[in-house]
This record gives sequence, C-alpha cells and structure tokens, in this order.
Amino acid sequence: MSRRDQIKLSEEELRQLLEEERVAIVSSLGPRGWPHSMPLWFVPRDGVVWIWTYAKSQKVRNLERDPRATVLVESGHEYGELRGAMVESEAVIHRDFETVLGFAEELTVRYAEGISSIEGDAKAALEAQAPKRVAISFPPLRTATWDHRKLGGTY
Repeated sequence: MSRRDQIKLSEEELRQLLEEERVAIVSSLGPRGWPHSMPLWFVPRDGVVWIWTYAKSQKVRNLERDPRATVLVESGHEYGELRGAMVESEAVIHRDFETVLGFAEELTVRYAEGISSIEGDAKAALEAQAPKRVAISFPPLRTATWDHRKLGGTY
C-alpha cells in the first residue's frame, strides 16, 4: 500500500471533516488567469460544499466566466496533524430567492451559537440580503484527501 493510500480519508472521515471545520478556501480563476482564493464559511450538504456570497463579488464573476473551482478544507497545526480535502468542481451558481434564502438560514444556524432556527428580525435581515446574494454549490468531480495522523508520527 502506498503512503498516499495510507492517509486517504474514508467517506465517513470526509463527512466528519466537513462537519467539523468552519472555513473552506475557494479558488477560482481570476480575470488575469491567476488563482483567486478566498476563505468562506460553508455548509456541507450530502458531501457537497455550499457557500453564499454577494452576486457582484469577484469570485462570482470568475465562476460565471469559468466554472472550474478548487475547494480546500483543512485542519492541523503540526505536520503530523494535517488533514484535509481538496475538491475539484464545476461550480453551480444558484440565484433563485428561495434557494438562496434557505441556504442563508442553514448557514446562519450552523455558525450562530445555540440557535436551531431563524425567526423575526434575523429572518427579515436574511430576506433583505438574499436578493443581493447567490448560493454556490461545488459538486465534486475529483477529490483528494489526507490525514497525516494515520502515519502515527512516521514520515
């Protein structure tokens, strides 16, 4: 077995990583051909990373021009603790109000402490923001994963 195979995440380990981590780095191709990488909060939905952002943002303009994106979710401080997933995807931009609002609510519940739903003023604020925003999903075409903890301190 190769070292590469030794450190791969199982489907369950990948699901757990996506549930535990809070920031995804999304890289798209900028107007000059350079990678454009941005940290974003995300929600994993059935193994697919979803984000939301302003419809006029650079990353949206990049993905409208070329939907290819790479999403990185990683953790660890020391080399032996590093684990993560890199997902190559063709991004899908969702613009309809209900999808964007529903995602905004899910994202808010994920990142706000101690709430399980969005009500009242908070819901009104999301409804006001949703027309200016898009939700973007990144269905995986190719995924690379790693968990250096599986090497038991030997490299």
